Amino acid sequence: MRPSLLDPLFAGVGSLPGIGPKQEALFARLTGRGGASARVLDVLFHLPSATIDRSKRPLLRDVVPGETVTVAVTIDRHRAPPPGRTRAPYRIYAHDATGDIVLTYFNAPRGYLEKLLPVGALRHVSGVATLWDGMLQMVHPDRVVEERELDRLPLVEPVYPLTEGLSGRQVGRAVEAALARLPSLPEWQEPRWLAARRWPSFADALRAVHRPESPAAAAPESPAWSRLAYDELLASQLALALVRAHVRRPRGRRNVGDGRLRARIVSSLPYALTASQRKAVDDIAADLAKPERMLRLLQGDVGSGKTVVALLAAAAVVEAGRQAALMAPTEILARQHYATIAPLAAAAGLRVALITGRERGRERAEAERALAEGEIDLAVGTHALFQETVAFKDLGLAIIDEQHRFGVHQRLALARKGEAVDVLVLTATPIPRTLVLTYFGDMDVSQLREKPAGRQPIDTRAVPLSRLDDVVEAVGRAIDEGQRVYWVCPLVAESESIDIAAAEERFAALKARFGRAVDLVHGRMKGAHKDAAMARFAAGETRVLVATTVIEVGVDVPEATVMVVEHAERFGLAQLHQLRGRVGRGAKRSTCLLLYKAPLGATAKARLAIMRETDDGFRIAEEDLRLRGEGDVLGTRQSGMPGFRLARLDVHGAMIEAARDDAALALARDPHLETPRGQALRLLLYLFERDEAIRLLRAG
Repeated sequence: MRPSLLDPLFAGVGSLPGIGPKQEALFARLTGRGGASARVLDVLFHLPSATIDRSKRPLLRDVVPGETVTVAVTIDRHRAPPPGRTRAPYRIYAHDATGDIVLTYFNAPRGYLEKLLPVGALRHVSGVATLWDGMLQMVHPDRVVEERELDRLPLVEPVYPLTEGLSGRQVGRAVEAALARLPSLPEWQEPRWLAARRWPSFADALRAVHRPESPAAAAPESPAWSRLAYDELLASQLALALVRAHVRRPRGRRNVGDGRLRARIVSSLPYALTASQRKAVDDIAADLAKPERMLRLLQGDVGSGKTVVALLAAAAVVEAGRQAALMAPTEILARQHYATIAPLAAAAGLRVALITGRERGRERAEAERALAEGEIDLAVGTHALFQETVAFKDLGLAIIDEQHRFGVHQRLALARKGEAVDVLVLTATPIPRTLVLTYFGDMDVSQLREKPAGRQPIDTRAVPLSRLDDVVEAVGRAIDEGQRVYWVCPLVAESESIDIAAAEERFAALKARFGRAVDLVHGRMKGAHKDAAMARFAAGETRVLVATTVIEVGVDVPEATVMVVEHAERFGLAQLHQLRGRVGRGAKRSTCLLLYKAPLGATAKARLAIMRETDDGFRIAEEDLRLRGEGDVLGTRQSGMPGFRLARLDVHGAMIEAARDDAALALARDPHLETPRGQALRLLLYLFERDEAIRLLRAG
């Protein structure tokens, strides 16, 4: 259904000249397409990370050591290394009218160098000049060209992020070939907006960044890059606005309950609701009572009590005679929610069922029958909930946990299981404001900022891996005192390229020390085995649980008081915060040990310092965005959710509000995007792969 005008951009990268199957695979890796092959568009959107300024063309006497220069020199003589001395340098002596220079190469074939730099010839040589033994030299010049090729040597050369096997020259050639394929596209931006910002057209902006006339022209702050970033932000906001319009356009149904079930749930809680929990419950009840559909995001810090708020929202709908569904992204999380909800629901007289991929046969058939006949009030499950065989008698509320792990279409698929279904989205990842606008701009937002009463502060310490034996001894003491310990490792199996202690190896080492007290859980295990390991740990049958980040969100064992995170420098801040939140849930004081490999880089050092400084998830989220960028903060690299490719939120985040207003105004004037600008905006949505929004337009 994509317009044919865009076909040249969505053609495979192998259609570009000089790119064979081997390079095709490397470009797929470079552009982050995972298993999918790279396209011409991916090459165009692979923007430079830096530039080399080759505009300085001094005489040799004026060269400043340490600078990148392009010098015109005559080749005098070659001095090859002595036979058998393969590590010795190959030196080429050259001069101009003002001085001399040595061009130095290591491990370069003699024949190649004699052809590249023949004695007596004039060559233009570009690279970093340094002083060696009082003599001007250039080691491995970047470029060597003849006089007739000089005009093809760019004054400012873009530097691209690379992957092993691909050189900067190969990427540069692919970019040039891709630029030649750019079709003439209609303008989707308002002419006055472009004029006020002095922004070029989309195609000219791509050319300006890939062929910069100055280093500033290829910077993210430049007019050309800013134009491209705004295009991407507008596509994102337009897609969100279309989702919002689609979910909100059908009239909702008022769900007004009498409060009896909610009162029973609240009275059976072992603690009082926090102020922000009460406000969230009131906001949700007000939304449910309106004739429009609810679309609300409930953001909560670790352990702030989102599940209870979600249960109270479900109870409000059940009071009004309808059903609710809670969908979690993993089976562990779905079962955790069910374990939390079941006793509270039982106290209130709410009927709850669990539906995941593991429930099969008679048990599953019975649950589906009871759901369809209205004998179940609340279904808790994984994406199994929106399979065709699952039907509700009257679904009134869809609760979706960790929404950024699901695509928009999955959110809508669950909402379509009923008539005028209200939607409540939960996230345990505190999200910076700019990202809320970016990814959840179609929703109203509630935040849970306080922790429930009785939560203990967690003593967080950063410990170098050189003290691993001391940490193992401390774990032994904790076990002797009856405490329980999480030990988190970043990978499941040893990686050849990264020296990381893998979960299986750490499990073997700790088991050798502590015997049957140690257990293992990771993402590659079957669901039943994972659950069994979690159950043994929760029951106290095992004392140490070695795990990957499958335990990051939602796992609740109040008796666990020690969290060890191995190679903490490899985790993002929000992830470390989530992991730390697995302890400190009971009455005893808890400790979090962040093991790191020294020496630490500046970012890793800043990350660990913030973890020791604060346990405010919202502040941590803002710092994580500053240190890592939005794609990693939301996990968009791993999930189906689109991260930004051109926009840098630290640079372009201020434009999100303008893009949001622009999208709202465009849809207010042209709800079906049928005018000339509307048609151009449809192209923009396809270009940035927000096609789901186009499907919503067609669905009306």
